[in-house]
Amino acid sequence: MALDFPMPPTDLTKEIMGDSNGMIASVIWGAVGSGFAIYGWKQKEMIPLFGGIAIVAGSYFLANSAWMMSLFSIAAIAAIFWLKRNY
Repeated sequence: MALDFPMPPTDLTKEIMGDSNGMIASVIWGAVGSGFAIYGWKQKEMIPLFGGIAIVAGSYFLANSAWMMSLFSIAAIAAIFWLKRNY
């Protein structure tokens, strides 16, 4: 009687689920974006609100690449602070 072991993950599984680095980065940047969005909502300020929404969307759409997600999120945070300071 042969033992049935589960199949190792294929490239398709990794493509669908991503890697653990992307998942951890997505949780971190999603939380930061949510914080900006909640702050903007409570203070009735549009720049942090839409910046936070952009960070959350970036963490969703760039979930397969932790580096690209991190670069996008850092650039968005810099843009939020620059726009808030100058406008």
